Amino acid sequence: MTGHPTNGLDDTVHQRVRLGILTIAHEAGRVAFSYPRSNLEMSARNLSQHLGVLENAGLVTIEKGYAGKRARTWVTLTKAGRTALAEEIAHLKLLISRVEQPGPQPDQADGT
Repeated sequence: MTGHPTNGLDDTVHQRVRLGILTIAHEAGRVAFSYPRSNLEMSARNLSQHLGVLENAGLVTIEKGYAGKRARTWVTLTKAGRTALAEEIAHLKLLISRVEQPGPQPDQADGT
């Protein structure tokens, strides 16, 4: 990683809801649509839109099927999704470490 850690943040992944979806899918392996919807407190329509962005980016797969007689939708993190999530977390950790370290003296920050 070169430059400032925020330069490495991925806009597709970093958006709050999509980061939440990826994290939930990582934790669960395969997750029913209703789980991130309720945990992230969002409408089905909004979740569907975010899932579409993640699916188009190749970060999740969407599987539709049935559990008994009820239609179900499942979300699974892809290998690319696991990689993107890991990279995002690495950049966030680096950013957090910079914030937690004592900062430069005011005269050092401006290069004088």
